[in-house]
Amino acid sequence: MQQIDAVLNQAVESGDIPGVVATVATDSGPVYAGAFGTRKLNAGPAMTTDTVFRIASMTKAVASAAAMQLYEQGKFGLDQPLGEIMPALAQLQVLEGFDAAGQPQLRPAKRPVTARQILTHTAGFGYEIWNPGLGQYQEATGEPGIGSGKKAALNMPLVCDPGERWEYGINTDWVGQLVEAVSGHTLGDYLTRNMFEPLGMTDTGFTRSAEQEARTVSVHQRGEDGTLAPTDIELVTPDAEYQSGGHGLSSTAADYLAFVQMILKGGSHNGQQILKPETVALMSENHIGDLAAGDMTTAVPPLSNDVKFSPGVVHKHGLGFLINTSALPGARSAGSLSWAGLFNSYYWIDPTKRVTGVILMQILPFFDVKAIPVYERFEHATYQALGLLEA
Repeated sequence: MQQIDAVLNQAVESGDIPGVVATVATDSGPVYAGAFGTRKLNAGPAMTTDTVFRIASMTKAVASAAAMQLYEQGKFGLDQPLGEIMPALAQLQVLEGFDAAGQPQLRPAKRPVTARQILTHTAGFGYEIWNPGLGQYQEATGEPGIGSGKKAALNMPLVCDPGERWEYGINTDWVGQLVEAVSGHTLGDYLTRNMFEPLGMTDTGFTRSAEQEARTVSVHQRGEDGTLAPTDIELVTPDAEYQSGGHGLSSTAADYLAFVQMILKGGSHNGQQILKPETVALMSENHIGDLAAGDMTTAVPPLSNDVKFSPGVVHKHGLGFLINTSALPGARSAGSLSWAGLFNSYYWIDPTKRVTGVILMQILPFFDVKAIPVYERFEHATYQALGLLEA
């Protein structure tokens, strides 16, 4: 796997990124693991394959898989109005705009929100990072943002009617709440028993032990001049009032590789059947019809650049994953699954060529101008090293 080593080592040696850990697996198991650079710029220690990362929105796929376990058990229907299970979702309001005094104008949603919609980001919930109206709403009302750890942050109005468009937002936080409501357990306890322990994901959770904290990478912020500096930002506050299905987990590359291998292999891994094959197939289908997914325009530039995965490729959304509808040259096949985390962590699952990769960095803003090319080169090097390029 010298091609992959060369890509990642060059990215660190050039100063583009402080450090990176990446892993690859096929049906036969892990075939690559590499760690380059340092956990903290100019301060060390060296990056190792067991370094702990804040995986942010890579949490979403895990929470979605947990919900689908409960779906298999008949605990809810994909098109069932969720207000029947969670009363807080029974009478949602849509943010129409603001009056002359800057006060928000709300109206009742035209239709109920469903599980299919929160799993596909079509429920109408947004994020203030990519929707300026929500930031304005929080300023006008004093309601907390998603980074506060306050459960009140889930009470944001919708930014459009359910089913109207793909809008990235707190949908998967509500998936986590759904898991809690129908299982009777906290999200963390449910995931530990039904996902992490069966898959051997010993370094994944909503809190980090002292030993894990010692292995945790620092977040780095890229300034306007392009330089990087460590920052103490955390998405999960120590006093968080709920466990976030949208962004709350910390993990390692090896742990997350176990999860994506489970999806790649139709729901089984480590001798454990986590999901039925037909459930994984269902999750991997387009569930948003003619809507398009994936593009986001930043409202908070320090946290995210504008996002456009694979320009020219139409993306759809399954039950927990982004789906590219055409192949990426020299890389993943059409119908592959993917998503990412705010601090520039990424994964893809290619069910056609039977390969999955995870690359973890810890840089802001999201969709960083230096990190994205590293991700792309890593993927291309993987297909080259495995002999999976088209003849």
